[in-house]
Amino acid sequence: MTIAERFLAYVAYPTMSDEASESCPSTQKQLALAKHLVESINEIGVRHQAPLHAFVDEYGYVYATLEKNTDKKAKTIGLIAHMDTSDACPDSPICPKTVLFTGEDIVLNEAEGIVLSPKEYPAMLSCLGKHLIVTDGKTLLGADDKAGIAEIVTALETLIVSGREHGTVKVAFTPDEEIGRGADLFDVKGFGADYAYTLDGGALPELEYENFNAASAKVTVYGRSIHPGSAKGKMINASTVLCEFNAMLPPEDVPEKTEGYQGFFHMTDIEGTCERATAHYIIRDHDKRKFEQRKARMQKLATVLCAVYGEGSVVVEIEDSYYNMREVMEEHMYVIDAAKAAFHKHGYEAHCVPIRGGTDGARLSFEGLPCPNLPTGGENYHSRFEYVCVEDMQTMADIIVTMLCDAVK
Repeated sequence: MTIAERFLAYVAYPTMSDEASESCPSTQKQLALAKHLVESINEIGVRHQAPLHAFVDEYGYVYATLEKNTDKKAKTIGLIAHMDTSDACPDSPICPKTVLFTGEDIVLNEAEGIVLSPKEYPAMLSCLGKHLIVTDGKTLLGADDKAGIAEIVTALETLIVSGREHGTVKVAFTPDEEIGRGADLFDVKGFGADYAYTLDGGALPELEYENFNAASAKVTVYGRSIHPGSAKGKMINASTVLCEFNAMLPPEDVPEKTEGYQGFFHMTDIEGTCERATAHYIIRDHDKRKFEQRKARMQKLATVLCAVYGEGSVVVEIEDSYYNMREVMEEHMYVIDAAKAAFHKHGYEAHCVPIRGGTDGARLSFEGLPCPNLPTGGENYHSRFEYVCVEDMQTMADIIVTMLCDAVK
């Protein structure tokens, strides 16, 4: 099975997670993919008579182990990807197709005039002359993160077939990463890796070991409803006050106006009446000091507005989500160096970029498992214009094999 065939088999499973669910996994359709992965990984072990075994636990996490084939010293290395997809776009029916990218616009849906254009997405030009897997423009593709899963499984089979020396390899496929729960029930101790890599990034040859410090915020405004004909001096319109709160945040500190290491406030949803209005935000910053200042700023705005509209009229509830793994990774830079060396052997000079988001690896790093992020060859994640490069997926599978073999001393 080629890596493209494997990837297409995985995206055939819709796996959107559900933040409103309290179960784990949050959706049963993730469990369907988990069971398929266990069967296919175990089948590889049986077919090649290799010590490769997989299982799915009670929470929908898939764990697999490829036992070492050498008596030489080697670290136990983990490989991690997530099974769920974002709710930013529909997850079914996914209708993928593979096209040779010649530099021209790719027509995703002729009937509806949906086009994937390098003029709008210039990163496509790095894939000139390569094959891209795209959607029909109506759903996301699922390369985030089924490309990572396909690369890991392909690397396992390639490693077995090659017969090259390697240490013990640990694999995990997590549910619910897109809703921030991918590491919640991850069995770090049972996983047993010395360090790991998530495969959840974008274009080659980017490496990532810095991510946002992240928090979620809920702003609730309590108003007073009075008939508008006699409202003067009496009404407090909660929706209007909430708009006032939002207007007091720095107008340039939003996702659409920031990049690189710049942090932001992002309102994700809003609803309200005259009596009560609520908005949810995410707060992001790579710098821990600035992150704390952002949280304090929101609380201060609530205090200011309460002085105007009454005590308790504006309430801000903030909960931290995850922190910048650089704090941990700076003590384990050999993990980054090993990845860079493997990229170099395949003709790439890897460079490190900050993640403008988070991965399972961020939280796992703070739980004792150093875990930077590797690219997958996909772009435009969480979008109907998502695509993945077949050749880059194969390159990543080959790079993984090189890293695992180079770890043998």
